[in-house]
Amino acid sequence: MAWKPSYLTREQMEERRREGGRLLKAGKLSQSEIARHLGVSRATVSDWAKVVKSQGLKGLKRKKAKGVEAKLSKEQKQRLKKILDQGALRQGFSTDRWTLERIRQVIQEKFQASYHPKYLSRLLKQLGFSPQKPMPQAIEQEKELVQAWLEKDWPRIKKVTATRRRSRILG
Repeated sequence: MAWKPSYLTREQMEERRREGGRLLKAGKLSQSEIARHLGVSRATVSDWAKVVKSQGLKGLKRKKAKGVEAKLSKEQKQRLKKILDQGALRQGFSTDRWTLERIRQVIQEKFQASYHPKYLSRLLKQLGFSPQKPMPQAIEQEKELVQAWLEKDWPRIKKVTATRRRSRILG
C-alpha cells in the first residue's frame, strides 16, 4: 500500500483530480480502479467523470476559495484606523484607552457592522495596530519629581547596593 498523506494542499488535490481525469479519458481503468489508485472514493471518481464529460479536463481545475465577504470595505477600514488614531476620548469614552469592546461599539455605531471582540484583534493587526497595555501610573504623580529621582537618587541607590554586594563575605 502506498503512503498517503493525511493532509493535501489545494494544489495537490487539483493534481490528483487532473490525474483522475487523464485516467478516465484514457479509458483503460474502471472508476473503481482509478479510485483505489488515487486513494479516493468511487463516488468522487464518478463526479470527476461527469465534470470531464461536460467540461473536459479544464473543469477539474481548482477554483478560488471564496470565503466570507468582509464586513468593512477598504475605505471603511481606513476610516476606522483614523478614528482609532484620534483616541478614545474623542469618541466619547471616559479614558483614552482603546479596548476591544470599545472598538466593537465604534464599529457598530459608525459602520453598522458587528464583530465579535475576539476577532477584532485580527482586524486590528491588519490595520497595523498591536496589543499594548499601558504601565500603571499614579494619577497624582509629578513628572518633574520622578525625573529628578531617576537622575539623582536612583544612581546613588544602585551604587550603594552594588558596593554592599561586592563586599559581602560568602561563607
